[in-house]
Amino acid sequence: MSEVAQIPDLLPPPARVFVAGHRGLVGSAVVRRLTASGYETIVRTRAELDLRDEAATAAFLREERPDAVVVAAAKVGGIMANSTQPVQFIEENLRIQLNVIAGSHAAGVPRLLFLGSSCIYPREAAQPITEDLLMTGPLEPTNEAYAIAKIAGIVQVQSYRKQYGASYVVAMPGNLYGPGDNFDLQTSHVLPAMIRRFHEAKEAGLDEITLWGSGTPRREFLHSDDLAAACEVVLRHYDATEPLNVGCGYDLTIRELAETVADVVGFTGELVWDTSKPDGTPRKLLDSSRLTALGWKPQISLRDGIATTYSTWRQEQS
Repeated sequence: MSEVAQIPDLLPPPARVFVAGHRGLVGSAVVRRLTASGYETIVRTRAELDLRDEAATAAFLREERPDAVVVAAAKVGGIMANSTQPVQFIEENLRIQLNVIAGSHAAGVPRLLFLGSSCIYPREAAQPITEDLLMTGPLEPTNEAYAIAKIAGIVQVQSYRKQYGASYVVAMPGNLYGPGDNFDLQTSHVLPAMIRRFHEAKEAGLDEITLWGSGTPRREFLHSDDLAAACEVVLRHYDATEPLNVGCGYDLTIRELAETVADVVGFTGELVWDTSKPDGTPRKLLDSSRLTALGWKPQISLRDGIATTYSTWRQEQS
């Protein structure tokens, strides 16, 4: 990372970092990365600290006074969950963001990284998507509530920078997967859902499996460990108002993804596409050149990442 060497280190280890949402896909990867890099990570379970509770969150941040906060806590899910629970998706995410970001500022936390999502971009955004396309067109209807909550978090961070000069920043990852993902078929994202469904179909000896949509939408998939590495770079070397995209730089169709997952899992049956179900946004490919200019680049190939995610999930089931 020769370019990074030219940029001041804003958060050198062994700084104390509170990772909100440490049990999730993203938060657990961030904890692994920061711990390995020599940081002291601070975590709390929901039973210990409900981030939806304003007073409890503010008190915790005042007592701990971390050097930085990573806001990885969020209510997330796939098309089905977003479509059927829009109230929970907007309200829970708004509460968490408001409490953690405002509480961090009130406690004097000097650095904060808020993690947004690529779904905040317009449904018909030009590809690859650059950061300046935010709020330039209508959102994808199936996840509008979640996207609006994330946009509110971005504006909140930018407002603290503008009004108080806070050294708070935003990163916006694309579709994520990896160890610790959610494999619940009612609430999971597309990739872990495919892994579980194909595995169960293989175990049951099924000769076909039906998938939602046409299979034509294109998506990029970033491993959570690659995102965690990006988070460390951003925390240490980025301090500007504009969000940073975090993507792997290439995409593939959902049909191609399904074929890859089926091959990794060992399901040899037919893939049937139910075109009466929604596809979601036609394409989401992020332009991550502003981040790669800081010296970061993804290291984990999609096929290798799927294989390790599948292997980890199977171990957890045994």
